[in-house]
Amino acid sequence: MSEGLPVTVTLTDIRRETPAIRTFSFTPVIPFSPGQFVMVWVPGTDEIPMALSSDHSITVQKVGDATEALFAKKTGDRIGIRGPFGNGFSAGERILAIAGGIGAAPLLPLARGDCVMTFLLGARTESELLFVDQLDECTDLQIATDDGSLGCKGFVTNLMDEINLGAYDRIAVCGPEMMMRAVLTKVTEVGIEKKTEFSLHRYMKCGVGVCGSCCIDPDGLRICRDGPVIPGSALLESEFGHYMRDASGRKKNL
Repeated sequence: MSEGLPVTVTLTDIRRETPAIRTFSFTPVIPFSPGQFVMVWVPGTDEIPMALSSDHSITVQKVGDATEALFAKKTGDRIGIRGPFGNGFSAGERILAIAGGIGAAPLLPLARGDCVMTFLLGARTESELLFVDQLDECTDLQIATDDGSLGCKGFVTNLMDEINLGAYDRIAVCGPEMMMRAVLTKVTEVGIEKKTEFSLHRYMKCGVGVCGSCCIDPDGLRICRDGPVIPGSALLESEFGHYMRDASGRKKNL
């Protein structure tokens, strides 16, 4: 697909994953690398960035006007898609994936590629865990929930203390930014931040590196072009885990 006008796709299936998350399947398919994203145009509402959970689906959490409008769509309706854009996760034969909440979406295609040895999945409670059955079929899945309703009680980062982080070629991470910052702290303590990659989310307008709305301090890395997957070593002295900017450019503390 081109970086210009959106390509129209037709929704073929809408699946309820959790109370606040849906997977929207569409046709035609979009060839991509795990970790890349697309700009999704919801006619009459807005265009927003979304991770691809497969070459024919996006998995969406209802958090604002655009996602609310998307949740109102039905099978057979059409939306627009530009992309895919950005960098995907690096290849590796032995990958550790770490996901919190909706962060499991861009990591699912990686797990389906049979290169993820271990997948650490976390959520607040059992009903909010994403893709449990699918991940359990293709990797060693370990689960943590804040309330202990399934798996270990506590944060997904607690599961990192039970494994040998150095045994993996790469570590791929996506989830709430405070969770990812905690992961960065842990991998930095053992000196493997260079082989750990984080999928970041920032407010975007163009998606192609022109407008600068998704740049992060202090080096001006563009999440749409230089990311969304960025090595931990490039994030150590950045705004990552501290603040981000809203649509007006104002800083919002995390």
